[in-house]
Amino acid sequence: MKQGRIILIGYMGAGKTTLGKALSKTLDIPFYDLDWYIENRMHKTIKQLFDERGEEGFRKIEHAMLHEVAEFENVIISCGGGTPCFYDNMAYMNRQGETVYLKASPEVLHAHLKMGKTVRPLLLNKTPEEVNTFIREQLRLREPYYIQAKHVLDVNIMDDFNKINLSVASLRTQLGL
Repeated sequence: MKQGRIILIGYMGAGKTTLGKALSKTLDIPFYDLDWYIENRMHKTIKQLFDERGEEGFRKIEHAMLHEVAEFENVIISCGGGTPCFYDNMAYMNRQGETVYLKASPEVLHAHLKMGKTVRPLLLNKTPEEVNTFIREQLRLREPYYIQAKHVLDVNIMDDFNKINLSVASLRTQLGL
């Protein structure tokens, strides 16, 4: 594993942060959520950055912060759902370490997003039907980037702690850890 970097990608609600934290605890190496890293460095929420700079302005910040955090050694990084789809981010992440696409069905993603407490700027003011349509359309556009990851982990079953632990074990096996 190159410099011990594991980079988790996938659509919002796939469980990147949940799995990243669990894997971090198991391997005893630091975990960085790219969105949290951006918020700490910029002293603003992702929503504030989107509101102030628009998606393009946010993506430029995200690109720069990805290049910062992906230089750290022996880390697990979870990226925002759109991170792989902009600039050369996916190719860069593949050069930096082991990339893992956490793959989930649109139904599972929608269920996770409904349960989540995080404000998702791209989902604001949408009805459940609009969210469903949006997720399907976004997955269609983003899947070509996601599938460039070196590893794919099906996370459709990560709905309790035992299943999260099974996903961590499965990922460790895939990565040879």
